[in-house]
Amino acid sequence: MVKRLRPLFPYLRRSWRQFAWGGIAVLVYNIIKALFPVVIGGAIDDMRHGLTQAKIIHHSELLLLIAVLSAVFLYITRQVIIGASREIEFDLRNDLFRNLERQSASFYHTHRTGDIMARTTNDLNAVRQLLGPAIMYSANTVVFTAAALPFMLRISPRLTLFAFVPLPMASVLVQYFGNRIHTRFERIQAMFSEISAKAQENFSGARLVRAFAQEEAEIRSFETANLEYIGRSLALVRLMAMLWPTLEFVLGLSLMITLLVGGHEVLAHRISVGQFTSFLVYMVQLTWPMIAIGWVVNLFQRGTASVVRIDELLKQQPAITDTPASLTRTAAIEIQGSIAFRHLQFAYTPGVPVLRDVSLTIPAGSSLAIVGPTGSGKSTLVSLIPRLHDAPAGEVLIDNRPITDFSLDQLRSSIGFVPQETFLFSSTVEQNIALGIASATPEQVEHAAAVAYIADEIRQFPNGFATVVGERGITLSGGQKQRSAIARAVIRDPRILILDDALASVDTNTEEQILSRLRTVMQGRTTILISHRVSTARNADQIAVLVDGRVTELGTHDELLARGGYYTSLADKQQLEEEIAVTA
Repeated sequence: MVKRLRPLFPYLRRSWRQFAWGGIAVLVYNIIKALFPVVIGGAIDDMRHGLTQAKIIHHSELLLLIAVLSAVFLYITRQVIIGASREIEFDLRNDLFRNLERQSASFYHTHRTGDIMARTTNDLNAVRQLLGPAIMYSANTVVFTAAALPFMLRISPRLTLFAFVPLPMASVLVQYFGNRIHTRFERIQAMFSEISAKAQENFSGARLVRAFAQEEAEIRSFETANLEYIGRSLALVRLMAMLWPTLEFVLGLSLMITLLVGGHEVLAHRISVGQFTSFLVYMVQLTWPMIAIGWVVNLFQRGTASVVRIDELLKQQPAITDTPASLTRTAAIEIQGSIAFRHLQFAYTPGVPVLRDVSLTIPAGSSLAIVGPTGSGKSTLVSLIPRLHDAPAGEVLIDNRPITDFSLDQLRSSIGFVPQETFLFSSTVEQNIALGIASATPEQVEHAAAVAYIADEIRQFPNGFATVVGERGITLSGGQKQRSAIARAVIRDPRILILDDALASVDTNTEEQILSRLRTVMQGRTTILISHRVSTARNADQIAVLVDGRVTELGTHDELLARGGYYTSLADKQQLEEEIAVTA
C-alpha cells in the first residue's frame, strides 16, 4: 500500500500543515463525541435518584454544548481535509497537463487520447477521494475507537472484551475483499479508458462515420465495449454487495453480545443502567465507522489503482528535450535563419530509413521549394527543423550550429510552421490566428489574415474575427483552414517560415493571390515551401526534388526544366492538365 502511494508523497508534504490541522480537528471532534454517551449515562443515573427541572436543564445544556462543539469541529475537519485533497487534485491535474504538453509527437502516436482523458478525469477523481474522504473517515474511525475504548473499559472490561470479540472477523473480511476490489477496479478503469477512446474517435471522426454509413456498426461496437464495462462494474458491485452486509452482520453480532452480556451485568448489579446505556450508545456510535470501513476500503483500493495509472503518465519523459548546451550557449544569440542538412539519415523505425544522405544548404533569407512524389520524406525533412522529431547529432544545423544548441523555446519561437494536417482549436478565428502571440492586436491579426488572402471571407462570417470555428475548425472549408494556418504562421514574424503543402486545398487563382502577398513577407526570412505544384515552387531561389528519401535534383526552376528529370515531367504534366481545363 505504501509503495503504491509513494508518488503522492511530494504532494502530501506540500499540504502537511493542512493535514496537521485536520488531524487536530479530528482528535478534538472525536474526544468531544466520546463524551456524549458519558453525559447520557450520567443523566439517566442522576435522574433515577430524583427527577427535577434543574437536572433536566443541566443535562440538556451539556448535550447541546457537546452537539455544538462536535458540529464546529466536524465542519473544520471536513473543510480542512477535503480542502487539502482538492488542492492536491489541483496540483496533480496541473502537473499532469504540464507533462503531457511537454511530450513529443511520438508519445501521442502510441497513447490514445481517450485513455489519457480517462486518467486525467476518472482516475484523478479516485485519487482525490483517497486523499479526502478515505483519510478523513479512516482517521475518525481510529481516533473515535481509541477515545471511546477507555470509557468502555472503565464501565466494564468484561463487557468490552465480549463486545469486541467479533471485530477481528471484520479485519479479515476487509483484507480479503480489499485485494479483490483493487484488481477488479484496475480492470474497470482499463475498460473505461477503452470506452473513452472509442467515443472520442467516433466524435472526432463523425463525418467519416456518416460518409461510410457506419453509424449502426459503430453503435454495435460501442455497445459491446459498454457491455464489457458494465459486466466488470457489476462484478465489483457484487463484491461490495457482499462486503457491506457482512460487516453489518459482524456489527449486529457485536450488538447482540453487548445486550446479552450487558443485561446480565446490570442484573448482577456490576454496572448501572446509566452505564449500560452509555455502553450501548458507544456501540451505536461505532456502527457507522465500522460500516464505513467497507466504503473506505473501496476508496483506498480504487485510489491506489488510479495512483499507479496516473503515475505512469507523470513518469513519462519527453523524447525531445533541451540539451545542456542549449541552456548555456545560445541564450543571447538571435537566430538568423540559415539551415543546413549534412548527410542526413533518418528513420522512424530502425532499419527502415525515410531520409537517405540528404545534404542541403539554405542561406538565411533565401527560399527553398521541395517537390517529390507522395511518401518521399518531404514532411519528415521539415519536421526535423523545429525538432518535432530528432535527427542524428550534427546532421541538422541552423546558423552553422547543431540544432540542439538552441533551446526548444528559442528554436520554435523563431519558426512559423504550417503543417500538412491543419489543426484549429474550437475558439474564435482571431484566437486561432493569434495563437502564441499574447500581445497581438486586432490590426496585426487582420494584416496576417490579409496576407493569407482570407481577411475578406472572415469579415463576412456572422461575427467576423470573433466567429467560433468549432472543434478542429469544422465550420471552415479545407482551404479556409489552411489559409487561417498560414495567417497564424505569418503573425509570428518568424525568421524561418515553413509551409508544408499549405496551399493544397486552394485553387490556383487563390494560390497565386497568396503567393504574391507572401513574397513581401518572405523577403529577409528563410522560407521552405513543400508542394506538389510547380506553380508554387517556380519562384523559389532553389528547388529540391526528393524521391525515395534522396535529393535527386537541385537547382532553379529553369535549371531543373533543362535537365529533363522528375521536375520536368511534373511541369509538363501540370501544364497539360491546365490546358485541358481551359479547353474543357
